[in-house]
This record gives sequence, C-alpha cells and structure tokens, in this order.
Amino acid sequence: MERQLKTWSKLSIRQIAIIGMLSAISIVLGVTGLGFIPIPPVKATIMHVPVIIGAVLEGPLVGAMVGLIFGIFSVIQSITTPTPVSFVFMNPLVSVLPRILIGVGSYYVFKLIRMKKEVLSIGIAAAIGSLINTIGVLGMIYIIYLGPYAKALNISLSAAKKGILVVAFTNGMPEMILSILITVSVVTAITKMRHK
Repeated sequence: MERQLKTWSKLSIRQIAIIGMLSAISIVLGVTGLGFIPIPPVKATIMHVPVIIGAVLEGPLVGAMVGLIFGIFSVIQSITTPTPVSFVFMNPLVSVLPRILIGVGSYYVFKLIRMKKEVLSIGIAAAIGSLINTIGVLGMIYIIYLGPYAKALNISLSAAKKGILVVAFTNGMPEMILSILITVSVVTAITKMRHK
C-alpha cells in the first residue's frame, strides 16, 4: 500500500488527469465498439493507442497506468460479455500484463531512437507498442491456453496454432498502421499546442 502511494505521489496532477482521460477514451472505444475498425476481412482494434499516446507524451509510468486500466477493462469485459474464448482474457497474464508493457515499451523505444524528425520516433514507438499488444496477447494465449483455446473453438491444435498466427498477421498489420497514423497525428498536435 505504501509503495502504491509513493508511485501515485511521483505523478503530477496533470499526469493523473491524463491517465484518467486516456483510460476513459480506451474504455469508451471498447464499450461502444468504436475501437474496432472493420478492414475486411478483419476488425482492427485501436484500443491500445491511448496507452501508446500516454507513454510517448508523459512517460512509462503514465503509459503503464493507462495500460493497466485497459487490461482490467479487458478482464471485466470478458466476464460481463462472454464469448467461447473469453476465459483466456480472464487471466491477467493475457489481458493485463501485455497492456502494461505497451506503455513501458513504447516509451523506451521512443526515448532510445530519438531522431531529428520526431515524427519518425513517434511512428516507430507506435509500431512497437502495437506489436507488443498483438504479440503479447496472442503469445500468452499460445503459451498458456493453446489446448483449451482449440477445444473452445472445436478445432485441432494445429488449426489453433495456424489461426493464432493468421490473426497475428491479418490483425497485427492493420492495427500497427492505424496506431502509427493516430499516434503521430495526436502526439504532434499536442506537442505543437504545448510549445505555443
């Protein structure tokens, strides 16, 4: 409890407000379905984009906190609106941990590759953040739940393996492109406003 208070005391009021605002945006995207953009034949999610934006603008702690709230929302959603494979998202290792890592990974990629053209740094950080989400969630499903996942979908293990790889590619690429476009637009606009 004391450690939690210290963590929150490290955050400024502005950062706490940004965590709340970006978390709310992420939840609204999920609840309304606006976070899923149909790009036939798939639906690409942009629910992880607020996590990346928070990380790039305010640092790894803000990114991790927005990711944590996004992950907890995933757990709650899997309980309240279950599907045949919702049980995998009830595990925090699948739904929460990768979402926290989006914020941490995006921030450090952004910081490590700081370029003269900041747009490139933001774009690469967004791409990596999106990949962390895709690979983290699907990787955890593969490692922890491959058998039960295949059984729930009534398919063979080899079909489940192929299915996860196909989803990683067909959803992962459009999601990465959308993440780059949205994150670059939002972060550059906010940065310009801050410098006025």
